[in-house]
Amino acid sequence: MADGPQYSLSSRKKLTARDLGRFPDATLFHHAARVLCAAECVPRKELYESWEVARRTRRRFRGGRVVDLACGHGLVAWMMLLLDDTSPGALAVDVRVPESARKVEAALVAEWPRLLGRVRYVEGKLGTIALEAGDVVVSAHACGGLTDEVLSLAIAARARVAVLPCCQAEGKGDLGGLSGWMDGALAIDATRAARLLASGFDVHTQTIPEEITPKNRLLLGEARERLAPAQGDVLQGT
Repeated sequence: MADGPQYSLSSRKKLTARDLGRFPDATLFHHAARVLCAAECVPRKELYESWEVARRTRRRFRGGRVVDLACGHGLVAWMMLLLDDTSPGALAVDVRVPESARKVEAALVAEWPRLLGRVRYVEGKLGTIALEAGDVVVSAHACGGLTDEVLSLAIAARARVAVLPCCQAEGKGDLGGLSGWMDGALAIDATRAARLLASGFDVHTQTIPEEITPKNRLLLGEARERLAPAQGDVLQGT
């Protein structure tokens, strides 16, 4: 994805018009990247991270309302809709949504008018959102215990979920008795996977490229009862 050793995918520098030449291809990712370069408000790392989370999640989970928790600019939600137009819309939720999120919205809607009105930003605590079983809940780098809150909400609703954890606080997180075998952060994430399994979810573990972020473990879960649709139901995107 990079075009030289000096171009760091993990940089927090904002994409600008000067970066347009780095995305010349006709792919959807390059197309979206050029739009965001012109908007000049999204950190480079956020673009790559959001894309990698969204595309891996969409390989597993099609359709459904997207709920992007601890969303920042809501870029994961936007990418999820670009990758799968069968989702009716998305909520992008954070305690404080940056003002520049509106620039992201304006730029993407101008390029893809079908997205107009389909992502709604909500400021507030994560627990105030009523989730549904058909939702796809995503969260990229919800810090520390916020990831556990996201998982709790998804488990309660039996919603599909994908989280990219970060800032695992070993003094506060549940290490599941595994700290003698592995480092604390990995033990916390392994225990999260075990929690999903114990809650009746099928679990999938992946990683996004480490050159984007060293906190690159992606955890996906789907309630087992969702895997056997009622007779006559149609699975979208298969």
